[in-house]
Amino acid sequence: MRAWQVTALGEPIDVLHLAEVSEPVPGPGQVAVRVRATAANFPDVLMARGHYQVRPPIPFTPGIEACGDVVAVGDGVTHVAVGDRVLGGAEIPRGAFADVTLMSGTDTFLAPGSLDDAQAASLHLAYQTGWFGLHRRARLQAGETLLVHAAAGGVGSAAVQLGKAAGARVIAVVGSAGKADVATALGADVVVDRSHEDFVAVVKDVTGGRGADVVYDPVGGAAYAGSTKCIAFEGRIVVVGFTSGEIPSPALSHALVKNYSIVGLHWGLYRTLGVDLVRAAYDDLVRLADEGKIAPLVSERIGLEAVPEALQRLAAGTTTGRVVYVA
Repeated sequence: MRAWQVTALGEPIDVLHLAEVSEPVPGPGQVAVRVRATAANFPDVLMARGHYQVRPPIPFTPGIEACGDVVAVGDGVTHVAVGDRVLGGAEIPRGAFADVTLMSGTDTFLAPGSLDDAQAASLHLAYQTGWFGLHRRARLQAGETLLVHAAAGGVGSAAVQLGKAAGARVIAVVGSAGKADVATALGADVVVDRSHEDFVAVVKDVTGGRGADVVYDPVGGAAYAGSTKCIAFEGRIVVVGFTSGEIPSPALSHALVKNYSIVGLHWGLYRTLGVDLVRAAYDDLVRLADEGKIAPLVSERIGLEAVPEALQRLAAGTTTGRVVYVA
């Protein structure tokens, strides 16, 4: 079968090579899935560079979430069967930019019929992260103001939709006029193009000086620094990631004086320490999808040969929504 493999650490465009490899065989608790679609994610880029918290041995196949058909199940897996259309997280080093991937049984779910393959492949990581960030960690309430950074990207677009579904007023921060149109189409109430607007001033203006109750920040750097200037009394800043490449050093005295919380979110921990919570979140996400309240924004559907170039554009921050390989 075909699989993209990282053969050395570096930029995706340079280190990915298409290879013929043997089909993976599921071990206990694993599921082998013939890939229908694989969503590109920033962790795929970080793994190729050797900068991710998980550093698989070389060579490895990236692609951390997918939708496909079960072709084999390992011992102990009973909730899915051969032939089922499923989605979930791929098991690196046998990732999903390949014809067949491995998934953990605890991280494999029946794909909802309300979403096509590309959308289903994009539901797992970004929407689970958004659900836990907004509901479990920040306790977002209806009527509150939610500020979302990188709102036109894969992670940010999920947070915009989930915030609206929760009844929040959503302020979306994007990096260009084209991305502003995307955020508006997602349902954001206010859109800020940071290339020529100061999001801090806009947040203060539209909230009458109160600030945002919840900030969803996958960017770090200047996005985090600005957020501390427009966070509300008893607000919560959810730290999701650092796509800017700059990890902030919070001034805890500032959090003390302004009475806000800095909340970390590593969704991967729930896969081992909160499996039941992950399944409950998935059930809620399916309900929202079936009700038409969320739907992953798939901006591009690409062939297998285009994966390295697509990951490089994702790394450069020039993509919107989700870029998905469709078999």
